Amino acid sequence: MSHSSDINAREIKQRLNHNEALNLLDVRENIEYHTHNIGGLNIPVNKLKENLNNLPWQYNDEIIVICSAGLRSETAKSILEENGYQNVRNLTGGLLAIEKLQSI
Repeated sequence: MSHSSDINAREIKQRLNHNEALNLLDVRENIEYHTHNIGGLNIPVNKLKENLNNLPWQYNDEIIVICSAGLRSETAKSILEENGYQNVRNLTGGLLAIEKLQSI
């Protein structure tokens, strides 16, 4: 399994700090998303397959998938890739990794 296309917390934080418009897909549960998020579209991973037609992105757009620790987003990345999305990146370490950066 290739992780070369994944994105780390430091890179995503730099891009957000530069106000770059990122295609973020947050695959946590709604309650988690509403408690804390960095923006993006919220579709829980277990509802992703039924919502594939509702995604606003093109198949070659960069899509960054995020969750708490990077496990659910890894699953979501696989689902998207199986359905034709070619530039999907998983946030390794998830939102927890971003929070760790902010506490340094």
